[in-house]
Amino acid sequence: MRIQVNEAVVELVEGDITEQDTEAIVNAANNSLLGGGGVDGAIHRAGGPAILAECRKLGGCATGDAKITTGGRLKARWVIHTVGPVYWQEGAGRAAELLASAYRRSLEVAAENRVQSLAFPSISTGAYGYPIEEAAPIALRTVLDYLLAQEKPGIGLVRFVLYGQQAYRIYERALARLADLA
Repeated sequence: MRIQVNEAVVELVEGDITEQDTEAIVNAANNSLLGGGGVDGAIHRAGGPAILAECRKLGGCATGDAKITTGGRLKARWVIHTVGPVYWQEGAGRAAELLASAYRRSLEVAAENRVQSLAFPSISTGAYGYPIEEAAPIALRTVLDYLLAQEKPGIGLVRFVLYGQQAYRIYERALARLADLA
């Protein structure tokens, strides 16, 4: 599924974030930025030691913030590392704020580095326990709002790379509802 938002395209695909040919991919990282499980581990394994070497110099990352490194051996030139909230530790209201911040800061870091295309996973919906049905509209609304507010051409493609048909369908329903409201 794809929709046009001003000069940009938002699209949903089912697949592997490490295989994306966008300029940057977003890593659902932990606060240390030193690798872990899930998406984070997959990106570090596929990208190789150059990513970890740069992450070590960054001094970690606060929840809701984002930092950028090389893409190492990935197709993507850059990895934007962001830390989403651990749902049960934050509570629904604070978790929603932090999740939106993780997406927004990733977009801001992309724009600061002149990245024109990037791919997001579904942040915090794995080990961090964020219910995907709640996370999808927050993620999509944050991206749509950001793209609608862009004053000049910048980010031209935002791709959500979803793992499995169930995740894809949840994001597809959420995007269809948001597109109807736009």
